[in-house]
Amino acid sequence: MQHMRMTENTFKGPSTGFVVRWASLVWLCLFGAAAQTAEPPFIHPGLLHTQAEFEFIKTKIKAAEEPWKSAWEKFRTSRYTALNWRSRTEPNVVRDLKGGWTGAKELGDDALASYAHALYWSLTGERPHAQKAAEILNARSATLKTITGHDAKLLAGITGYKYCNAAELLRHSSDWSAENHARFASMLTNVYYPMIRDFFPKANGNWDASMIVTMMSIGIYCDDRTIYNRATDYFLHGSGNGAITNYVFATGQCQESTRDQSHTQLGLAFLADACETAWNQGLDLWGANGNRLAIGFEYTARYNLGLDVPVMGKKPISKEGRGNFRPVYEKVYHHYHDRAGLEMPFTRQVIAKIRPEGEHWDHVSWGTLFFANLPGKPGLPTPDRK
Repeated sequence: MQHMRMTENTFKGPSTGFVVRWASLVWLCLFGAAAQTAEPPFIHPGLLHTQAEFEFIKTKIKAAEEPWKSAWEKFRTSRYTALNWRSRTEPNVVRDLKGGWTGAKELGDDALASYAHALYWSLTGERPHAQKAAEILNARSATLKTITGHDAKLLAGITGYKYCNAAELLRHSSDWSAENHARFASMLTNVYYPMIRDFFPKANGNWDASMIVTMMSIGIYCDDRTIYNRATDYFLHGSGNGAITNYVFATGQCQESTRDQSHTQLGLAFLADACETAWNQGLDLWGANGNRLAIGFEYTARYNLGLDVPVMGKKPISKEGRGNFRPVYEKVYHHYHDRAGLEMPFTRQVIAKIRPEGEHWDHVSWGTLFFANLPGKPGLPTPDRK
């Protein structure tokens, strides 16, 4: 909505005073009504993690209970949590099919490292890890100018929400300066958001799914409800393959199930990250379309465990990557089983095979440590927007 502007040339004649008063009344009605119906402010920190969850995990680590003991050891010894981590920044990053990668792997490495150090700080209070996360974020926000190439949108989606999660944790728990926060936010709105604003409907769904969660994270971090709503609306009703009902069919088969199992798990995982982010803001995307995402995870888990699944169409489900599980199942099981009380038998079997979840360049990683057996928090309404 544009603000009403009144100049000396707007109204003329003896009725000017009445018209000005009338216009002022209209302005008050319009903006007063908008203020009364405004959506609530975002919850901070409010992306993938909450302070209450960190407190729960701390008690489990201190008690040396499983699976947290093994999961903590895997996290603590990861190369991404090492304090000798050094950023390798490139101002003009390229991820292209033909031209190769210039700084793209490093952008992803820094994204996961900044997230890991921010998590380490949140669990232990060890300041060097907060400083390392800030060092990485500051280096990136001071240098990154462009991300280009055929896969630029996908790279932005994969990395953006990891950076946002790191920054969100630092901003609300450390002495990371307001100046550094503002510069980081500028990188999000000037480099990341313009690239992903219109998604990529023609691509396979993992692309849009990555952009959904990164766009949501930018909206929350920058307190921009328009950006956030654009992403959640697309999750529910978008035209591209990454929207929930376009990616996961009613049977559980996914848009990329006939392509390969790695990309299928990739797309599902991004959608799960979007759901958890929305949940922490009071919106239940997990339950959208009859828990459609749960159906997709169960179908994919079942097939990758070596079992048969129903097939839509004439093209068979791809065997490429079958049985190679990505570390993306704990978060999903936590929600649907612990919070929603649903049975997820095939997802549970996958978790039993791969615990504790480790790291993966594409994903936020370490799901066992940060999501296993968390206390439930049921009761959010399922979105009913059409």
